[in-house]
Amino acid sequence: MELSRQSRFHAVARQIGHTFNGEIRIGGNYVSAVRNGNDLYISGQIPRVNDTVMVTGRVGEAVTLEQAQYAAKLCTMRALAVLIQQTGSLDHVKKVLRINVFVNSAADFTQQSEVADGASEVLYAVLGDAGAHTRTSVGVYQLPKGASVEVDMLVALEP
Repeated sequence: MELSRQSRFHAVARQIGHTFNGEIRIGGNYVSAVRNGNDLYISGQIPRVNDTVMVTGRVGEAVTLEQAQYAAKLCTMRALAVLIQQTGSLDHVKKVLRINVFVNSAADFTQQSEVADGASEVLYAVLGDAGAHTRTSVGVYQLPKGASVEVDMLVALEP
């Protein structure tokens, strides 16, 4: 028997060593998600668990590729947790349309796409074919709270 999306979400959470059951709080004058018709735009998520940013620093200097991939997984799990808060269930996801992955990069770091693979792995593991998406990964000079990675998402919901 195939596991439900919620079950797969909790399995991935166990694999990466954190739960995402609590409220995903925001820290400013904006909202965590906006629904427009059947599209849900999810604000950028950093690798925060509770009040702690788990991976900080520049990738390619203080942060390894593997640590950055872990950060991308945390960000993506937070985005999925926001989705659950907004819709009540991952069963409402028709398709992940796009993700943007921002990587706090050292001057000579060029593996942003490999960092983004961490986010993509989570989406496929939790949502299966509905997790197939387009993506952009870019290197940036700085991210909020010194985070190494930030991920935002656009999701099509079932009507």
